[in-house]
Amino acid sequence: MLRRSVFTAWLALGLLFAMLWAERLLAPAPAISRESAAPDRAFAPITVRVLHGEEVVDTPLEDYLVGVVAAEMPADFEPEALKAQAVAARTYTLYCMRTGRHENADVCTDFRCCQAWKSGAAMREGWGEAYGDKLARIREAVEATAGEYLCWEGQAVFAAFHSSSAGFTEDCGAIWSGLPYLVSVSSPEDEGSVPGYVSTVERSALDFRDTLLSVAPEADFSGEPESWLGELRRDASGRVSEAVIGGAAFSGVKLRELFALRSTAFDLAFVDGAFRFTVTGFGHGVGMSQYGANVMAAQGADYRTILAHYYPGTELVSLESGE
Repeated sequence: MLRRSVFTAWLALGLLFAMLWAERLLAPAPAISRESAAPDRAFAPITVRVLHGEEVVDTPLEDYLVGVVAAEMPADFEPEALKAQAVAARTYTLYCMRTGRHENADVCTDFRCCQAWKSGAAMREGWGEAYGDKLARIREAVEATAGEYLCWEGQAVFAAFHSSSAGFTEDCGAIWSGLPYLVSVSSPEDEGSVPGYVSTVERSALDFRDTLLSVAPEADFSGEPESWLGELRRDASGRVSEAVIGGAAFSGVKLRELFALRSTAFDLAFVDGAFRFTVTGFGHGVGMSQYGANVMAAQGADYRTILAHYYPGTELVSLESGE
């Protein structure tokens, strides 16, 4: 009788362990959260169709991002700035994959369309003896943030970025359609932290006049050149939204395009017989400033803080295991 009771107890205990093990096996894998994210996190590999010239190459997302970060940000930037760049680039890639920028590819390697990208051979050629160290820094930034991206209402965001700003980033609505997470925010870089932060472009009066007449034949350039300049109107970020020249209105974006200016944060004057643009910063100004991110990192900010500053209201999340 005692032997039967012991056997019955062991049988019940075995059934209990079997039920607990089955429950563990059948339970869904937990999502990887911002807090639990780690370099050894597991998620299904994502392949990106990359258009390089005329060829479309299927490339693992994280491998592709190494080439993007290498092309988009100096490898000797602060580690936290490199991590912020890796997350922004991953987010932008996922955004392109969702919205479909190309017919037969997810992204291309033309920086004027998508993101810049650098091959291993180009890295080796450009970095020379520093190749190993610089590649290691970039790989570490990509791997340390593996799978992390920014989202808004559950979708990867349009994570625009640029080289440097003039005190404030640009509101996306000033250039493209407005987005709630791409608004003007402060940016800490200055002339001491950015090479070529202030640049100048000069044009003779004749060249200046003819360039503008090519797009606005109604403009009036009679009278002396110094009389051609009217009001420079600026937006909240301090960039030129519109300039009145020869009685015609030109957007700051159009003037940047016509005269190859580094940004729309400029002053314009007639000096010593020529028209001189004095330009601050580099790029369209929307989203994360790369040099601003580097200054923030040098001051102690981590990549999460940098991303939250330049993309306010977004959520930093990770690709879920098994996605």
